[in-house]
Amino acid sequence: MPPTPPHAHPSNPYLRLLRTPGALAFTLGNLLARLPMGMFSVSAVLMISGSRGSYALAGAVTATGLAATALVAPWTARLVDRHGQARVAVPATAIAVAGSLALLLCVRLRAPDWTLFAAYAATATTPNTGGMSRARWAHLFGGPSPADAAALHTANSFEQAADELCFMVGPVAAAFLCSALFPEAGTLVGAVLLMTGVLIFAAQRATEPPAAPRTKASKSPLRARGFVPLLAVFLATGAVFGALEITTIAYADALGHRAAAGAVLALQAAGSCAAGLAYGALPPARRAAGRLGGVWRILSGTRSRAVQEPTRSAGQTLVVCVAAMSALMCLPLLAARAGGSLPVLAAALLCAGAATAPTMVTGMTLIQRRTPRGRLNEGMTLAVTAILGGIALGSAAGGQVIGQAGAVMGYLVPVCAAAVALVVCVAGHGRYSAPPRR
Repeated sequence: MPPTPPHAHPSNPYLRLLRTPGALAFTLGNLLARLPMGMFSVSAVLMISGSRGSYALAGAVTATGLAATALVAPWTARLVDRHGQARVAVPATAIAVAGSLALLLCVRLRAPDWTLFAAYAATATTPNTGGMSRARWAHLFGGPSPADAAALHTANSFEQAADELCFMVGPVAAAFLCSALFPEAGTLVGAVLLMTGVLIFAAQRATEPPAAPRTKASKSPLRARGFVPLLAVFLATGAVFGALEITTIAYADALGHRAAAGAVLALQAAGSCAAGLAYGALPPARRAAGRLGGVWRILSGTRSRAVQEPTRSAGQTLVVCVAAMSALMCLPLLAARAGGSLPVLAAALLCAGAATAPTMVTGMTLIQRRTPRGRLNEGMTLAVTAILGGIALGSAAGGQVIGQAGAVMGYLVPVCAAAVALVVCVAGHGRYSAPPRR
């Protein structure tokens, strides 16, 4: 492992983080590669619906791509762990880019509908660029010292903020490119950015974690103690995201402001991004546990003192973060029921987003600690897959409630999903807070 850099200067934790040798280069490459993740779905929907005149077909194609990604991504991540990031990520990205370009050509040349499904399914080999970046930070700051723990906490917060930023900017950029230039522009630009970013990222070999060839002693992250309960929390959290998105679109449409739905949802991501950056500037869970201990004792019904082990402290912090998310998810429902004011709803979503980033940051920190050595990319990709599955479930449940009871009642779905996340979180706390078995 590379030596840990000095942490004394500068005082800003993010500047200190990016001054780690090699960190700025791989971060810039990764951000370039990650931006298209927020572009591809919107670009595909606009491109296909504009050419074929069917949103149903566009939705079915993108859903097929999501399902294929959920199946393929863990296997790709496993290969990354086993053979190294550069060796696997570059050819996997090349296959995904070829799939995007094939989709573009099929739409442009008006090929049969089945070719759209086949082409978009090929994009499932896209590597989890966010997971690979987090794996590098864990490699650089995986030591037991408080300074390393603080740096890894800041790094995970930075990565979550980067995710939110990409999903704020990506859809807007895709919509602009497809409307201002030509329908295929979003997909084309996204493919170029993805390939360029992965090549830059993979070229930074000094910070790349070593490959971990599989041995008989290697075990799947799913067999690690406390890992499955964490995936259940991520699944329920993903349902919060999926339900919020479809309900907000339906609510804005009911008010006659469908075009403003994207901007309103961007405010929720902005709140999460800002909260993630602020959370990363705070001390990590080890020092925060004392301040959160009282809340934790109320939630768990225990009288024991908060202990100082990092994993247990992070587990307590996760419960508090999910509890805060559950409470704040009531705000959009209250705003929608109070009257038909889109600005009021936007303000409520901005506040509601403030708890999602700390939840994701703390959850990813626990995923890193529970995942067996040499399987880190696979572990984090499984977490992302759980989120994607939750988004699909939340979107489906939200759509059903909207169809039966209207858009306002649709905001009950994220409230219920957050409550499920809290119940699962409290119930599984004893498993994922215990010292990990390696």
